[in-house]
Amino acid sequence: MPSTRAPFGQDAVRREMDAAVVAAGLPEGETEAGFPKPRHSAGAAATEKEQKVAALAARLSPCVVTWSSDDATGASEATAAKARRQFAAMLADLGAHGWKETTPTEDVPTENGGVYVIATYKKRGWILNARHSSMHRWVESTAMATKESCFDSLTDQETGILEDVD
Repeated sequence: MPSTRAPFGQDAVRREMDAAVVAAGLPEGETEAGFPKPRHSAGAAATEKEQKVAALAARLSPCVVTWSSDDATGASEATAAKARRQFAAMLADLGAHGWKETTPTEDVPTENGGVYVIATYKKRGWILNARHSSMHRWVESTAMATKESCFDSLTDQETGILEDVD
């Protein structure tokens, strides 16, 4: 008997990430299908390495969903604490929708009085890596979901290109 389970692809992952962001009270509109846009173009003046990275990112884009939020405008301790609670709420919402935590989430204090957090979740062939960090006057949270099968098919050379990305 064929499965009646709805496909779980990039669009479904993006919808779930969007919903978790909204439920947590985080800034909307930062979830993207594919890799985040590069800070500079990999056009004709780009190095060969930058062109290879751009080509590989374009090929893998259907297998990636990203979200990010940052506040580099002088975040106060209260703003940093609120951002940490919102990050936790986003992860809780994803957990409530079937994302299984695979690495226990732990707050690691930083030297400057901030905090660094990494969380890893899985669902139906996708891995979500989420990160939150706060440092003096700066707060950033990110999440990237990747489809395992796309990355499992990379050659050693392609994996090397990704590992060399700064």
